[in-house]
Amino acid sequence: MTLGDTIKGMVGMDPTGHADPDMKAVLDALRSLNPKPIEDCTVTEARQQPTPADAVRKLMSDPAFSARPSLELEAVRTEDIMIPGAAGSNPARVYTPQGEGPFPLILYFHGGGWVIADLDTYDATPRSMAAQSRAIVVSAHYRQAPEHRLPAAHEDAFAAWRWVVEQAPKLCGDAGKLAVMGESAGANLAINVAIHARDTGMRMPMHQALIYPVASNNIVSISYEENRNARPLNKPMMMWFLHNVINSESDLTSPLIDVVSADLSRLPPAVVVTAGIDPLRSDGEKLAQKLHGAGVPVEHRNYRGATHEFFGMAAVVQAARDAQAFVSLAQRQAFGGAPL
Repeated sequence: MTLGDTIKGMVGMDPTGHADPDMKAVLDALRSLNPKPIEDCTVTEARQQPTPADAVRKLMSDPAFSARPSLELEAVRTEDIMIPGAAGSNPARVYTPQGEGPFPLILYFHGGGWVIADLDTYDATPRSMAAQSRAIVVSAHYRQAPEHRLPAAHEDAFAAWRWVVEQAPKLCGDAGKLAVMGESAGANLAINVAIHARDTGMRMPMHQALIYPVASNNIVSISYEENRNARPLNKPMMMWFLHNVINSESDLTSPLIDVVSADLSRLPPAVVVTAGIDPLRSDGEKLAQKLHGAGVPVEHRNYRGATHEFFGMAAVVQAARDAQAFVSLAQRQAFGGAPL
């Protein structure tokens, strides 16, 4: 991005004007669903608002839209289960690819700022990863704020990892080939799982896929200023999420939130995906730099014309197809498999 982009964001201009055409189509579809700005909502209202996933479904329901799910996606089997959390059970969904196992296993955490969204909202990514990475994907829900503030979601994520390590063989998974993945707040949970596993002597994931992660407490970064008015995520919305998840201002300095201040050494190889039109872009960029500086093998790719939430939109957005191919290749290589 340029200095001009930053200035435009600071004076209130919409940065989505330079989005890729297919990305703009999703944003237009979302606008047509009349979502209320999350930052103006109560928590209950926020959880009822149309989502980018709803916009994708609207586009795909258009008779003029000719794309259809691939045969590989259609062959992915799903099962909804309950798994142990830190304070009771939480919903999870198991995605199993076609074929005979045992398969590698990826623990995935959805986004939503630790406040909104659920397994259904983020169905597309784990389904695609199961097919493309030839892995079982366990999409694990977690307690959400403000009913359950920091560190509840993280504690549930740690419990989910413990369960996956113990139960992988029963899921037809290869207990020696485990990885973590997440989007946005879920990417924050994923890397914190890797840190927790290292610090507690648990089995470590072989790989981590961090998609536009929440990784710092810096809300005046370049990307926050450029994209303060972006869609579907903007600066006021991120501040709303943080307000709802923290107990006090001091929580913002916790390495659970400010991951870039944590000890990142001896973590598994990572891929970091960022979107150009996203307040969190600088978070991902800085995290990739910090991982590299800590000696962790890391690959970072930024998709300039994409927005936050683009990764699961492979049915309608080319950048999402490219990003999913990039991530799934890295996962297959980490698991010791050849490219498809």
